[in-house]
Amino acid sequence: MTPPSQSQLSARMIQNFTGQTDLEWHWGYAYRVVPCKNDPGSCAYLDVVYSAHDRGMLYTGIFWATILGILLVWGVLRRLGASGGNVSKYEMPLEVEKRALLTEEEVVTKPRSVGRFTRAMRAVGATGRSYLLSSRGVVKPIFGQVTRLQVLILLVLVGYLTIWTFVGIVYGKWITPVKGQPEHVKNTRTSLGPWADRIGVLAYALTPLSILLASRESILSLITGVPYTSFMFLHRWTGHIILVQSILHTIGWVIVEARLYRPHPDVWNAFIAQTYARWGVVALVLLVLLWVGALQWTIRRTGYEFFRKAHYVLAMVYIGAVIGHWKNLQCFLVPGLVLWFVDRGARLVRTALLHYGYIPSQGRVGFAAAQAEMKFWRDEKHGDVVRLDFAHPQRPWKVGQHFFLCFTEGSIWQSHPFTPLSWPVEDGKGTVTHSYILRAKGGETKKLAKIVQDKLAGALSEKAVTPTTPVILQGPYGESIVDGVTPDVNVLCIAGGTGITYVLPLLIDLLRDRNMNPARRVELVWAMKRSEDVEWVEPEMEELSRLGAVHGLIIRIFVTDDGDDTAKGTVSVTGCRGESSQEDDDSIKRAPRASAQRASSTARGRPDVTTVVKDFVEGVAQGSTRVFGSGPPGMIGELRNVVADCNSGSKVWKGEDRFDVRLVCDDRLEW
Repeated sequence: MTPPSQSQLSARMIQNFTGQTDLEWHWGYAYRVVPCKNDPGSCAYLDVVYSAHDRGMLYTGIFWATILGILLVWGVLRRLGASGGNVSKYEMPLEVEKRALLTEEEVVTKPRSVGRFTRAMRAVGATGRSYLLSSRGVVKPIFGQVTRLQVLILLVLVGYLTIWTFVGIVYGKWITPVKGQPEHVKNTRTSLGPWADRIGVLAYALTPLSILLASRESILSLITGVPYTSFMFLHRWTGHIILVQSILHTIGWVIVEARLYRPHPDVWNAFIAQTYARWGVVALVLLVLLWVGALQWTIRRTGYEFFRKAHYVLAMVYIGAVIGHWKNLQCFLVPGLVLWFVDRGARLVRTALLHYGYIPSQGRVGFAAAQAEMKFWRDEKHGDVVRLDFAHPQRPWKVGQHFFLCFTEGSIWQSHPFTPLSWPVEDGKGTVTHSYILRAKGGETKKLAKIVQDKLAGALSEKAVTPTTPVILQGPYGESIVDGVTPDVNVLCIAGGTGITYVLPLLIDLLRDRNMNPARRVELVWAMKRSEDVEWVEPEMEELSRLGAVHGLIIRIFVTDDGDDTAKGTVSVTGCRGESSQEDDDSIKRAPRASAQRASSTARGRPDVTTVVKDFVEGVAQGSTRVFGSGPPGMIGELRNVVADCNSGSKVWKGEDRFDVRLVCDDRLEW
């Protein structure tokens, strides 16, 4: 073995490396001189230090092996489920299907029988949702609008890390002499140092996980099918955990060097003057800045775009600082950097693939932004609304996926996520129509609304063609929301404001399907601020009404704030199991609740989400129910509670499929 250079050895390991050739390698730590030539107490302490570190590295390996094992099992089960999940529960004889294609008649399908294993799995799923989907009992000021399941996963992670923080360390105290000092000057060596090292190693090991959870080009989503946005809760809390671990690691070694080691203050001064210690201080300061910058309070005052860019820069500098602090553990940090750069590189590649091609207007091959036609609705009270429409050469995306849009006339450095409200289908020429609705509340969207307003005013005065604005796409991101929606599944869509873009393509996709079960219930509930807001999606609503007239679609529109602010408030109502639910959200709960109606209609007031879901489930004749929701976090939280209440594993096991209720929601706006 080639001995390391003197600069690679840590002086604080209380070992004399001068002239020593018998050095023992330890992964992620300093070499050890063997045999130990210190006093017996120091040698015993070094035994504890190195054995605790070696076990800590083993535990981090077990930690990552556990994560990879869970992902492997999840991915395999998902593939097995996908291979068998594409068969509809409703079968169509071949001759009937051929006749339907020729005559375009509606086909009445027959339900398949459900095996005991499938029914058992559905019963288990319903039971799990009844307890874990709800957000009741979750401390929202701390955790936000999340489910019990998300908090449970976090608690399991914290418990798992806590176990690895304390096990495998011999706890004791050793009083050792200090060379060159009087006999009464003693060092107090304890297991605090090995424990502080252990928690520091775990903080290093968590860093690539934190980056993995935040990736937009998510490997986790590719394996699990879970949208990348669903991992943001764990990303934030992994950051909190790393901060706590780093603070405890720092406190531990400050106590050791400034209090337990003698003489004072010489030991501390020598310690803090070392390069690795100074990098540790820099890393902790950067980590605190990262944490403060990610708080809601900070983001609201600085803006999301400032937070995002500052977060990227600080995170990269932080990783460099922790490598400077202890480069022997860069085996955890380099993969984190690789993941970050791969994520950014994949975004650039996807954007290039979408926009690089032949440009007919210029007669050349190159990069060209899409030219979106614009419509504008003035709304000084709630925020102006803009609609963008354009056709783009690409493959159709999946219903429920979203794109990040960059409006180059505003800034090429900013992009925002939007869900297309258009049904993704090629027009025969290889192009797909994109349509987006956005409300301008501030920042880039407000800037775009001003650009649109000015262009439309200029076009009107000059009687020119409809003005356009260049748009650069990135995506699509997310997962399909129609997977698993077989013809027996009843569908309830609830949208608030611009959230209608999430459910409209789904409804059109379902109603265009010839293999439509006539017993299926399909219903849309849309809460909007003003009655004229329906103009945003007037063509799509007309098509939906035409298709819905054939298939029995119920459309209910609720106008929550049409210029009358005299009546505001909320009331408490009873859910499927008798519990009460009362929420409050500024953007959808500004008018009194209106009672649910049984026919297509328009009403004033906000829909009682709990009653709407309860009545829908009670009216189901056969099959399970899937609720799709998109709107403000308060509405999503209320949907989670009532859907949880409406699930019953015991009733599903007995064959009452209507108590198998699932929720699919757009949670990109949740904190």
